[in-house]
Amino acid sequence: MRLWIIAIALLLVTAGTVAQQTMPGQAAPPAGQALGPFPRMAPLPVPDAPREFETISQPIRVVPFVRGLASPWSIAFLPNGDMLVTERAGRLRIVRGGQLDPQPIAGVPQVHAMGQGGLLEVALHPRYAENNLIYLTYSKAGERGHTTALARGRFDGKALTGAQDIFVADAWSTGGPLHFGSKLAFGRDGTLFMTVGERNDRTRAQDTTHHAGKILRLRDDGTVPPDNPFVGRAGFRPEIYSYGHRNPQGLTIHPVTGQVWATEHGPQGGDELNLIQPGKNYGWPVVTFGREYSGDTITNQPWREGMEQPVTVWVPSIALSGMVFYTGDQLPGWKGDLFVGGMAGTQLHRVAFAPGGPRGRETILTALRLRIRDVRQGPDGFLYLAIDANPNGAILRIEPAPGRPATSAQR
Repeated sequence: MRLWIIAIALLLVTAGTVAQQTMPGQAAPPAGQALGPFPRMAPLPVPDAPREFETISQPIRVVPFVRGLASPWSIAFLPNGDMLVTERAGRLRIVRGGQLDPQPIAGVPQVHAMGQGGLLEVALHPRYAENNLIYLTYSKAGERGHTTALARGRFDGKALTGAQDIFVADAWSTGGPLHFGSKLAFGRDGTLFMTVGERNDRTRAQDTTHHAGKILRLRDDGTVPPDNPFVGRAGFRPEIYSYGHRNPQGLTIHPVTGQVWATEHGPQGGDELNLIQPGKNYGWPVVTFGREYSGDTITNQPWREGMEQPVTVWVPSIALSGMVFYTGDQLPGWKGDLFVGGMAGTQLHRVAFAPGGPRGRETILTALRLRIRDVRQGPDGFLYLAIDANPNGAILRIEPAPGRPATSAQR
């Protein structure tokens, strides 16, 4: 079965590359000139009114919920239903009763915003109702360049107080503002998983003496859990949970099994959905289904013994982003399924799950042509999407189409 999967994926990679070389009506590039990324269609503006869509299992309505954001990156819901939203430029915003507060929340750490960096993830402590702790990831500047940092502070309803770094990744780089990773997810045991990209230096993903290209596991105060897979092992940073990653920008915990799932940006092809296991090597750049942006081969080995295979891949790439397992009752045709945003691909993907794992995929909202940066489930049971645009970034809500519930056959 594995060989069939690999063969199909190789065909997809080859087909994707051929399609990217010279399309009908497109002039071939001059000899010796790199092709570069295949051009994408420009995103459209956020719709002014609700739009209805048919999907395989659930007719839906997409409603504009919040406007006036600048490059929103991450969403988190407070227990009272208010919504926190990060803006990459360095602002933390709050939406109360569906209205965006015009004043950013004070007390955010100093963010070095450039390129893909800025104020990135926001997450609540699992016991937020007791301790009011909020976690932020951001790009931090220092003498060695810039890196991904994790800060924690208390939210008093108006400002973040006492915010300070509790972990600064040793992923410093002066080579460019790319691949910060930066997603967070709390495990069932209260430990915190954090993604760090390889900073566009692919050799670092296999180098376990620093944090670039890794998924880390921390205690809620930023220190090392004693049961991490590499604690006490020479040549490994003790925070490392898994390695061999390019730029993981989706991270979530399965609500039933407690498994850690992550999405990872490939280059030109090779976006991945991975089941993250302790101590495992996920292969980048030794094995990948992606190619260089020029179309050249990165490796002729899509798999190797001792390196984990993705559960599923996207060829061509859609730039996978935030992800969530849907557990609500408002959209019953989707219960238990995984939802993943696509930025360059301007779409939402539903990955249908069975007890044994994924059993199919569905592409949704392609007609909207919007860069979907984050996907979250609200306490009201609806799905919310952060639309990455500046200055017209927005939050959309997905709800059932009025008067058209999912049928028992659809469920």
